Amino acid sequence: MRIIRYINEHSNATLAAVTNGGEVYPLPQEGLIELIQQANEQQVSPLSFIENFLSTSMPIQQPLEDLSLLVPIVAEEVWASGVTYERSRDARNYEATDGRLDATTFYDKIYEAERPEIFFKSTAARTVGPGKDVYLRSDSNWQIPEPELGLVIDREGGILGYTIGNDMSCRDIEGENPLYLPQAKMWKNSCSIGPAILLAESVKDPYDFDITCRIYRNDELKVEGQANTSQLKRKYHELVSFLIRDNQIFDGTVLLTGTCIIPENDFTLLDGDRIEIEVSGIGVLKNNVKLPKNILV
Repeated sequence: MRIIRYINEHSNATLAAVTNGGEVYPLPQEGLIELIQQANEQQVSPLSFIENFLSTSMPIQQPLEDLSLLVPIVAEEVWASGVTYERSRDARNYEATDGRLDATTFYDKIYEAERPEIFFKSTAARTVGPGKDVYLRSDSNWQIPEPELGLVIDREGGILGYTIGNDMSCRDIEGENPLYLPQAKMWKNSCSIGPAILLAESVKDPYDFDITCRIYRNDELKVEGQANTSQLKRKYHELVSFLIRDNQIFDGTVLLTGTCIIPENDFTLLDGDRIEIEVSGIGVLKNNVKLPKNILV
């Protein structure tokens, strides 16, 4: 069962459940957290709670692909994990050593260390949903999307569901100095999530998500890559445990789990590009790339 948010015919944000057949059922709750709280009060699982509601409800007539989708959850905070795939480690080494493929760096240590790399990625105000523009940073010349599986967690670190995240990144800024990581990762519209949340109890094997990223330029496919979450170096509970350690998080926090799809080293995003990130069972997150005239506005 997938959860979405969309703008209804009255211009109101609406929570909805999407069945495996693609039928959309509006839900009375304002958001996923409220829905889960009500399910807990009735001592049933979120999936059973939704299925009970759907048994006496009717789907909307408008197809899912025609809806104006919003971020599936308004996450106060979005965090991210780095160097969780071998491909990511190799790319970070390339950036940090000016392309010396035989060099080893602290990224090798991170990849093997007990403690993972966890960093703050975004706030609700900086995060956009499906169909919205992601922005380029004005002082970077080497920018890429980072397609990632996102964990939607509660304040205790319990995994509520899975979504898609785009962790926009500046390879040149991070490669120049690792202390520049916040600037390489966070700016206005530098993160997108969506289009849906796949409830955790609907997932048989969370380490078997297929991830595909496509980048189009002038409607021509320029980049395509595939990966699978089975390639992850770390387990989800491992990443979550370090995030919540001595830290306060909020219900509905999103933790991105790292990327394994990185374009060739001579590629950078340009104004007007289109990014599509597809994760099996969740959907396709689509965003256009824009270089604002004044990114501070």
